[in-house]
Amino acid sequence: MAALQRLADSQTAGEQGPVAVAYSGGADSTALLLAAWRLWPQRVCALHVNHNLQPAAADFERHVRRVCADWGIPLRVRQVRPTPAARDSLEAVAREARYAALASLAREAGASTVWLAHHRQDQVETLLLALTRGAGLPGLAGMPRHMRRHGIGFLRPWLDVDGAALRAWLDAHGVSYVDDPSNQDQRHTRNRIRHRLLPVLQESFPAFAQTFARSARHAAQAQALLEEMAQADLQAIGQPPNIRRLQALSEPRQANVLRLWLRQAGARQASEAQLQQVLRQIAACRTRGHRIHLRVGQGYLWRQGEVLLYKPDEGAAGPNL
Repeated sequence: MAALQRLADSQTAGEQGPVAVAYSGGADSTALLLAAWRLWPQRVCALHVNHNLQPAAADFERHVRRVCADWGIPLRVRQVRPTPAARDSLEAVAREARYAALASLAREAGASTVWLAHHRQDQVETLLLALTRGAGLPGLAGMPRHMRRHGIGFLRPWLDVDGAALRAWLDAHGVSYVDDPSNQDQRHTRNRIRHRLLPVLQESFPAFAQTFARSARHAAQAQALLEEMAQADLQAIGQPPNIRRLQALSEPRQANVLRLWLRQAGARQASEAQLQQVLRQIAACRTRGHRIHLRVGQGYLWRQGEVLLYKPDEGAAGPNL
């Protein structure tokens, strides 16, 4: 299978430490775990996070334990119970808890990277979901191949691999996996995209998965350039940002560097409308007496002398803009 070669060619494969695979028991992570085990049988370990969010979670954990015992793969399991605060989505809190748990398990296993099984169709769903939310380039870039959270690297080696081919490979080899019943719940936007929209796209544009994924890669490259520019501009305007130096930049560059600064300052859930209001206040700030005090995300931005300051609400620091 071509996916095996992609694993063999990955940067992580060149390392000599443990190969830690996030293993839910579903088809995608089962294929990744089995492929990695075939390539590096002495180095692979499985990491399983039980969110306790549905009755089937205990069955998933039992299945994972049984499969790893049958294959002789070391397994580490972590129980988490996500508890979202007001205005937080359970999905987002559960996702953050999962990454934190996977990072902790990887450190315990002596691994520097966790492998994730997201594939081409997952990337397309992420891109379409971002479009429904009016996302900017960070959203349109989809899921990154490499990222770092909680001091651990995360790698998605199969973003260019067809998910249907992975499932067919498992079925052809008689490998068992579990189907998450929540994936059929079309109250969730992602599931509606998967079950209603993708079949129509497949019928009308058979190559849509490849072309959409390519567009996401282009967006990711553009976003990387914007990040580099923002880093350079932030160094030039200072931290906290000097208002006069900000005003010397074009408005798009102001918005770009402010997104980076706000993200680093702990802002979350800041809207496009709030950012535009900040830009208007910066443009109007021409006198010493001009006051700036704005609600931005879950916190406040204000002027103090010649600079801008930001403070998130207590306990609000978290995921990025």
